[in-house]
Amino acid sequence: MGNYLITVVGATAIGKTALSIKLALHFNTEIISCDSRQFYKEMKIGTAVPSSEELNAAPHHFIQNRSIFEDYSVGQFEKDALRKLEELFSKNKVVIMVGGSGLYTNAVIDGLDYFPEVNPEIRENLNKQIEKGELKQLQNQLKKLDIESYNTIEVENPHRLIRALEICIGTGKPYSSFKNKNKEKRNFIPIKIGLTAEREIMYNRINKRVDIMFEEGLLEEAKKLYEHKNLNALQTVGYRELFNYFDGNCTLEFAKSEIKKNTRRFSKRQVTWNKKDTTIHWFDFEIPTSEIFHKIEEIII
Repeated sequence: MGNYLITVVGATAIGKTALSIKLALHFNTEIISCDSRQFYKEMKIGTAVPSSEELNAAPHHFIQNRSIFEDYSVGQFEKDALRKLEELFSKNKVVIMVGGSGLYTNAVIDGLDYFPEVNPEIRENLNKQIEKGELKQLQNQLKKLDIESYNTIEVENPHRLIRALEICIGTGKPYSSFKNKNKEKRNFIPIKIGLTAEREIMYNRINKRVDIMFEEGLLEEAKKLYEHKNLNALQTVGYRELFNYFDGNCTLEFAKSEIKKNTRRFSKRQVTWNKKDTTIHWFDFEIPTSEIFHKIEEIII
């Protein structure tokens, strides 16, 4: 029997954490988290970090193991995750991976894409445009230059948007055209399990989750982080909207509705990203877990 990495994918708030824990308990193994927002210990509520009961139910790695003051790239995560997988596979032939960051799961499973160096002035100019409040104009520019990237990356995140645009502008080719070249050889066989639900159900779950975050103290958490609002780690849904409220640009109710709207948009992009992957085995989020176990065991055996 080879090594198997079972990866749970799907839109935000669909139940990936609960399924990954059931899988870890079933296979008596551990969980690699590759949710890039949950790496940071200062961002517990707004990133829906698993509860202490969930974290205690099965060993988790790469959750709240970094600080927002540290720079941490997908390349570094790939190296760290592969090192951890080697250690875990020495104890068990099955490991579970879970997370909503498609870029990070792909980095572990396939290796990172190669992007050519481009003139650093391009990034400087794009950053100046962001500072002038021209996010919408840059989003439209990416839409013209590379519709595929526009539909799949988190275009509300200035860091991701600038990364795609600088490649488009600096090379004259779409950012997406450099992706999925030269796949890296891995010492495991990936099995991807996807959870799905009707859009309305998904959106209701997202709205409910945001309400729960506010009940748990999201406003207070964001207030503590406000002075660091320009850090890269904080350019994300749930915090950016509240920083806008603290700046006096909108009401709290509006900020809350924007968090819901932007999370729904983010989930839509996750669905688009995952749809392209024909290797995912899809299951309705309410299906009995035994059916998922059965499918995996068919593949492993």
